[in-house]
Amino acid sequence: MIIIGITGTNGSGKGTIVEYLVRKKGFKHFSARAFIVEEIERRGLENNRDNMVVVANELREKNSPSFVADELFKRALESGQNCIIESLRTVGEIESLKDRGNFTLLAVDADPKIRYERVIKRLTTTDNINFEKFLADEEREMNSEDPNKQNLKKCIAMADFTIINNKDINFLNQQIEEIYDQIR
Repeated sequence: MIIIGITGTNGSGKGTIVEYLVRKKGFKHFSARAFIVEEIERRGLENNRDNMVVVANELREKNSPSFVADELFKRALESGQNCIIESLRTVGEIESLKDRGNFTLLAVDADPKIRYERVIKRLTTTDNINFEKFLADEEREMNSEDPNKQNLKKCIAMADFTIINNKDINFLNQQIEEIYDQIR
């Protein structure tokens, strides 16, 4: 059983990598975003990026810095299938999953302008922002000494494999295949 975690910047291609692994390799997908959206809806809050950050941070503060990832890892183990856990955003999440063994962390990043163009094309409610807000959100999520908050910079640095996704989908798929061949 292979369990891959994925971290990376907004619009870098995490979802595209997940889709590829699900469609081409039969992986089961577990999403931190979906887990947090379930909690947002349970609380009757508006589903937007700011509420996602607040709710995720509250869950971590109340339970543990790795709470969301630990819950998804449990679901992944119960499935008995190869799984991908998307999107890991705190150091505690990654440390907890790496301590369990049988875990590979993949990071993905791309140029901010390319990522912003991708985000705008997604047309999701959480991505309806201008470029300045996009960059400000990223800066807020990039570095934090609080273990309950996002620290994408450190998460990306902890990756076993990193993809810089500035090219086309064929290049990305080739990178995924090369990584998959190394970990299976």
